[in-house]
Amino acid sequence: METTVAGLVIRSRVKGDGPPLVVFHHSFGNPGWLPFHDDLARDHRVHVPDLPGFGASDRPDWARHPRDLAILMGMWADKIGADSLTGVGCGFGGWIAAELATMRPTLFERLALVGAAGILPENGRILDQILTSHGNYVKASFHDSSNYESVYGSEYTDDLLLTWDLNREMVTRVAWKPYMYNRQMVPFLPELAVPTLLVWGEHDQVVPLECAETYHRLLRNSTLEIVSGSGHAVDMEQPRVLADLIRRTATSM
Repeated sequence: METTVAGLVIRSRVKGDGPPLVVFHHSFGNPGWLPFHDDLARDHRVHVPDLPGFGASDRPDWARHPRDLAILMGMWADKIGADSLTGVGCGFGGWIAAELATMRPTLFERLALVGAAGILPENGRILDQILTSHGNYVKASFHDSSNYESVYGSEYTDDLLLTWDLNREMVTRVAWKPYMYNRQMVPFLPELAVPTLLVWGEHDQVVPLECAETYHRLLRNSTLEIVSGSGHAVDMEQPRVLADLIRRTATSM
């Protein structure tokens, strides 16, 4: 599916019937239609866009902050008629979803932030992908190497490395200095009433659990779940667990 926003083509995959749900991907991009998406598509209309500047979507050369991408994604949601939607943001995509919620709180019926960036940890650090190789950064998002290989394979293809390189260049444009956080977003988080599920992998080596606890403290209508046996990429390592958490929390909030 192609949608034009501010002169840019945003490409997305769509499947399923039911209330709208949008998945915002990690900083290393969207590897395609995943088992996690299939699970959610059993009872949702699932949209999986490539964020502007990532994957097959056009690059906004003017963008210099994740909030720029959030504005574009809010306009994109309007264009596809997805109001009162469920937003699921993974890693960097969780930061985009949080930024968008502070600007358009009525857009979301509920949120799920999975290993979300956007907050500066006081003690730990968010793993800096600019200072490591593409492959090592993505592998660090997985607790079990077999789970990584089930998504990306055992060898680096030229196409995969090129995709990671283009995605990392976009991250550098909008989220390097400061790296992966926004102090200006934090004061707005306590104003959000949208029910928010926070999910972190037990072995997340990319965004420390401290960030989850800060989100939980600031977001007054939030719950926090820790998924055992998973690293940062909970959507790829424990897709059924994550999908079930999203469903269960939707009925309890």
